[in-house]
Amino acid sequence: MTVVDKRIFTTLFFSLFTAVTGVGIVVPLLPVYAHDIGAGGLYIGLIFGAFSISRSLFLPYFGRLSDRKGRKPFIVVGLVAYAAVSFAFMLTEDVSGLIIIRFFQGIASAMLMPVCQAYIGDITPKGREGTVMGTFNVAMFSGLTIGPVLGGLINDRFSLDAAFAAMGFLSVAGFVMSLCFLPAVEKEQVQQRQRPATQWRHLMTDPSIVALFSIRWGYAACIGIIWGFLPVLASSELQLASAPTGLLVTLGVMVSGVMHIPIGALADRMSRRVLVIGGSAVIVSAVAAFYWTHSYYGLLIASMVFGLGGGIAMPAQMALAVSAGSRLDAMGAVMGVLTLAHSVGMLAGAVLAGGFMDMFSLRAAFPFGGLLMTASLVVFVVFHKADAATPTPRPADPEFI
Repeated sequence: MTVVDKRIFTTLFFSLFTAVTGVGIVVPLLPVYAHDIGAGGLYIGLIFGAFSISRSLFLPYFGRLSDRKGRKPFIVVGLVAYAAVSFAFMLTEDVSGLIIIRFFQGIASAMLMPVCQAYIGDITPKGREGTVMGTFNVAMFSGLTIGPVLGGLINDRFSLDAAFAAMGFLSVAGFVMSLCFLPAVEKEQVQQRQRPATQWRHLMTDPSIVALFSIRWGYAACIGIIWGFLPVLASSELQLASAPTGLLVTLGVMVSGVMHIPIGALADRMSRRVLVIGGSAVIVSAVAAFYWTHSYYGLLIASMVFGLGGGIAMPAQMALAVSAGSRLDAMGAVMGVLTLAHSVGMLAGAVLAGGFMDMFSLRAAFPFGGLLMTASLVVFVVFHKADAATPTPRPADPEFI
């Protein structure tokens, strides 16, 4: 295979985009809705924590199971679950119901994201991992950027129920497209392999997987710190309104998303290990910069640099993950493990930095994030000493993109 199946790629791209956009539509509105129906701070935390807990528990399971049962059933069922969750939000009028719904939404997310990424990994030609995964990840970053803005507009112009309905409509659209255009399970490449998948104990002790898990965890921990504490810093020290504060948080996501396509292509022409190390160093510098800057524009620049670092490191990291998944015959399990690292990293980063802030100061949370990223980078360098999958330079594929 020298080119990507465009029908499969487009279907998976749209499915992931609709799911992430749908979640992005409602997540910023949930705290206000929960507060309006009587939830205190603890219960609002449980509403968001329920999603992270269930997602983390089921990510490795569904990724691994898709290696044995095929990808399409999990994608289709996950999108149906997203649609059901969105309509359940419209019928729920108590806090306990919101917690339960978010728990099941986390399970749906665990079904969808790593399995979509694994499917893309299955159809990616050798030597094109960076280009293909970099392009595919634009679906996630676009959804993360567009969703919150769209949700606010729908809520302001119509109602909260309309925002929930929009999430459901997008999920149904992704479901129909996946059902119609993804090949039958028996035609998937994962069902045609000649040897059994790598066992868990071998997968989790593989040095390349340890290295990739570490770097993804550190990056996600920094995201958790920025998303959790940058709005507080902007409000308490600079007295910023919601709109400019929201721009601070989303700007890094936007820059990173824009970088994924060109850097993904670059990762097919030079050492991916070098890109991961270089991008991670930029991330460390950006997170530390939040401590030193005392102006809004300084925070904007730091956020953009953070996005730049993620845009350099993550496409190369995903390309390495695809190579590892192919080598181990466990693409779904590898993607599940890395998505787990992201989920756990965001939660751990926010919690650990919160404790660090309580001991020292609000600003101290940011250099602490730099320390976490530095430690993760050291683990990556130690365990990923040789990039066995480093690509050789090759011309761009005109038949893709």
